[in-house]
Amino acid sequence: MDRLTNTIRPYAWGSTTAIAELIGAEPSGEPQAEMWMGAHPGAPSRTGRGALNEVIDADPEHELGKEAVAKFGPRLPFLLKILAAGAPLSLQVHPNLAQAKEGYAAEERRGVPIDAPHRNYKDANHKPELICALTPFDGLCGFRDPAETAALLEGLGVDSLKPYADLLRAHPEEAALREVLTAVLTADPEQMAETVGEVTAAAQRLGGVYEPYAGIAHHYPGDPGVIAAMLLNHVQLQPGEALFLGAGVPHAYLDGLGVEIMANSDNVLRCGLTPKHVDVPELLRIVRFEATDPGVLRPEASSDGEEVYDTPIDEFRLSRFVLPEGAAPHDLTAATPQILLCTAGSVHAGELALTPGQSAFVPAGEKAEVSGVGTVFRATVVA
Repeated sequence: MDRLTNTIRPYAWGSTTAIAELIGAEPSGEPQAEMWMGAHPGAPSRTGRGALNEVIDADPEHELGKEAVAKFGPRLPFLLKILAAGAPLSLQVHPNLAQAKEGYAAEERRGVPIDAPHRNYKDANHKPELICALTPFDGLCGFRDPAETAALLEGLGVDSLKPYADLLRAHPEEAALREVLTAVLTADPEQMAETVGEVTAAAQRLGGVYEPYAGIAHHYPGDPGVIAAMLLNHVQLQPGEALFLGAGVPHAYLDGLGVEIMANSDNVLRCGLTPKHVDVPELLRIVRFEATDPGVLRPEASSDGEEVYDTPIDEFRLSRFVLPEGAAPHDLTAATPQILLCTAGSVHAGELALTPGQSAFVPAGEKAEVSGVGTVFRATVVA
């Protein structure tokens, strides 16, 4: 078992206090957005044996197990993070596996540099993800029912929103959502900035259900993503609750601290709330234009005390153990690779003492036992 030393990414939307408070450190005054745990080459965790990606590359079957290598290849198929949103992230969707392979191959054929700002596909993998709240957590997830969105837009009293509300009421669901999102993202930038300004003023005045959009507009004045965000369900998670975000589902995180796990990919198609490239035609090809229930997940407890967040994919499996005082140790030995993350209290993973924010990598088949008083998240795969 290896103690992990992890990189904190300083993205501009990161909280300046949340990760520091979790790990018991003094805030640096700079944004701290994500702590990465895993073998992603962009910021691999370090072990006493070297960078985790290099450790795995040296002997994939020993580190990952034969079953995982046979199913996912010689790499750790997930990336675990602590995510701290102090401002809204970009509104975005992720491709499914077939779309990612096709998009990546097409950009390779066209010779688009992998680091080009207009490149959509950094790899040929999909990026399903799960976010589990450690604090109250706000986000947007999936399209709201078009009629409900029409009423929301009309309630602002902004004349330039009327055509969008009319479209949402007049057409079948898929066509209505597609037409309105297309119209928002292709509108004249000056006219859209004026509309967003009027929406911002109205949302600030009305408050209530409009408060999240006033907050978004504060961070992204004039951005068409403010209007696009109003097409989506606003979700408020309580600690321990989670969201699963599958392919084609538009989403954005707004505020809060959580544990995030995803398939090991960088493929993102943006819809707004960002200065980065927005490829509208490719985005429209990827988005699933259907109203959905966000589907807030609560963990399912098993007889051994493991609480599992059930998802429909195999690249990752996230669970947690809430360890009370006097509890017997839990044997987590498995034939698959694991990362164990402490988020509360003081626990032991084998001989390693872990406090909040500290983590360990457990190679496949290695004995793994957790004990103590606190909360431990367990990330592994379904092989």
